[in-house]
Order: sequence, then structure tokens, then C-alpha cells
Amino acid sequence: VQLQASGGGLVQAGGSLRLSCVASGRTLSTYTMGWFRQAPGKEREFVAAVRSGGRTYYGDSVKGRFTISRDNAKNTVYLQMNSLKPEDTAVYYCAADSRGMPGAWGVYNYDYWGQGTQVTVSS
Repeated sequence: VQLQASGGGLVQAGGSLRLSCVASGRTLSTYTMGWFRQAPGKEREFVAAVRSGGRTYYGDSVKGRFTISRDNAKNTVYLQMNSLKPEDTAVYYCAADSRGMPGAWGVYNYDYWGQGTQVTVSS
């Protein structure tokens, strides 16, 4: 499975961005899909995940502002980010869990990773 993330960029605080993650090589319909982010000097942080059945999970810092969704027909996962803050600045990575591991927020549960897309929020 290859994951290609896109949609990052520079946005002012309070603005919005939508990230996309397109998969190739295998259908993702049975996989848990997640988004993580990593800021300079910090550990990779869980952002959001969506199970194959549609159940979603969010990190505390993004609840109410970010929405994860998936389009299995397009083999694509999205992250809609609203009310962006400077502290949301990071490289955002999409990831796929092919094994259905418990705890969708665990970075080690994911066995496929995209290359990352930079999100920069200016104050």
C-alpha cells in the first residue's frame, strides 16, 4: 500500500484546510485510517482516525475543529481542518492499519505511512 498525502499549505489562524490521502496498491475499505502530526522537536501526535465501519476518533486538541472522513470508492481519506491555530503547525501524516488493532490512536498500530504534508498556521 502506498499513501500520498496532499493539501497542506500556509493559512492564517482561524482559516481552514482540507488534507487528502490517496491510497494505491490495495483497497483501503477494510483498513483503519489515521492522521498524525509532528511538529519540530516533538513526538508524533495522534490527530484523528476512522474505522472501516465509520467510527471516528479525535485527539483532544482537535475535537470540534477537525473532521475525518473516508471515500472508499476513491480510496481516499480526508481531514477537514477548521478554526486552525498556530499550534496546529506541523507535518501531517496519513497512515493505514491493515490489522484492525485496538486503540486507533496508537502510532505503532499503523503499518503503512504516507510521506507527510506541511501545514503552517500563521498568527
